[in-house]
Amino acid sequence: MNPASWRQSSYCQESASCVNVAEGEHNTILLRESEHPEAILSTTRTRLRAFILAAKAGHFDHVAGP
Repeated sequence: MNPASWRQSSYCQESASCVNVAEGEHNTILLRESEHPEAILSTTRTRLRAFILAAKAGHFDHVAGP
């Protein structure tokens, strides 16, 4: 994957661990963490949108510890 194709939020500070996003083949979305760029997740736009909406709605709040 070409490093220039990965995008990172402008809100991410240089020393922080951030999520990077890129467009993959066949309309897939690729996600990775800046501290571990070798581990890449692949999903679809529809599934990523559903995940983000569920997270915003608090559906995963019980997963986080105190």
